[in-house]
Amino acid sequence: MSQKPEIDFVDPTPPTDLVIKDITIGDGEEATERDRVSVHYVGVALSTGEEFDASYNRGEPLDFRVGIGQVIQGWDQGILGMKVGGRRQLVIPPHLAYGDRGAGGAIKPGETLIFVCDLVKVEK
Repeated sequence: MSQKPEIDFVDPTPPTDLVIKDITIGDGEEATERDRVSVHYVGVALSTGEEFDASYNRGEPLDFRVGIGQVIQGWDQGILGMKVGGRRQLVIPPHLAYGDRGAGGAIKPGETLIFVCDLVKVEK
């Protein structure tokens, strides 16, 4: 899973709730609430198909604790149950992402986000 993933296009109709699709099921430690995890990811805006962020471009995964609000809600919910070595696609509606405020210039208000996430590490 060390290669930067491509985002497969999904239904262009924005979902009303989080959509989780396992691309590869990992065989390592499972992420549960409050675990510290390391995740490599690529993020794309549904409306444009444009990549707005990718940890792969920086060469470092994102580290955070699951389920305590350090990341957007779609990630807190979408990473739970993943196993190390797994790759998962998350389609995150605005109310579980950045809502009507957007994020900087990269994510417009009300945007649905698509992430492909690779779970690199779990610390209990």
